[in-house]
Amino acid sequence: MKIALIGYGKMGHMIEQIAKERGHEIVSIIDVSNLQDFDSPQFASADVAIEFTNPTAAYDNYLRAFKHNVKVVSGSTGWMKDHKTDVEKLTKDGKQTLFWASNFSIGVAIFSAVNKYLAKIMNGFPQYEVTMEETHHIHKLDAPSGTAITLAEELIDNIDRKDRWVKGFQHAADGKESGSNQVAANEIPIASIRRDEVPGIHSISYDSEADKITITHDAHSRKGFALGAVLAAEYTNEHQGLLTTSDLFKF
Repeated sequence: MKIALIGYGKMGHMIEQIAKERGHEIVSIIDVSNLQDFDSPQFASADVAIEFTNPTAAYDNYLRAFKHNVKVVSGSTGWMKDHKTDVEKLTKDGKQTLFWASNFSIGVAIFSAVNKYLAKIMNGFPQYEVTMEETHHIHKLDAPSGTAITLAEELIDNIDRKDRWVKGFQHAADGKESGSNQVAANEIPIASIRRDEVPGIHSISYDSEADKITITHDAHSRKGFALGAVLAAEYTNEHQGLLTTSDLFKF
């Protein structure tokens, strides 16, 4: 398979390595310094482009790729608030193809399945109060993380007494602290911690007077995310429309 890379930071380098190990060819690498290469024959020859950039650039990158009918796999978060409807229209009936996920880790996909199952159980036990915490490296711009938002939405879908998530306690990269996990009964607080070079930790806790239950996914490195992105590209090469990890992983 011919792959184009959009974004060539640490994730881009890791994806390149794993893609080559799996026998794929990298035909184009695009970063902020060579955006004109979106219109190159090399980029247009790609079967799939894998995009890891930032919330402000992601949607425009999709449009640039779709202009050449190149399918896109993207792990960029933060764009859905403004552009979700636009992307749904562009990918309707398989006209264009986007595989989007807030997290490509196989472990996170398993964690998500456990999260939904546990939430269904906890729906019947209102004495347990649910909270969430996510910790990431100091370079991460968005908070809460896209993965935390996805996990929170899964909770809301399965716990009748909860209908929205809100920002909870915040520890910023510069050490400043703000916010609180003391929220309304219908809300789920998401605490966000930014420290060191943490790849990503997500914890969901159910606390009662009697006891506390916590489930956690702790990423040791970016390798799991990169492998998941390449697996998603392999899947996307054979499918059309708006795709996500629930299509790739049938739990």
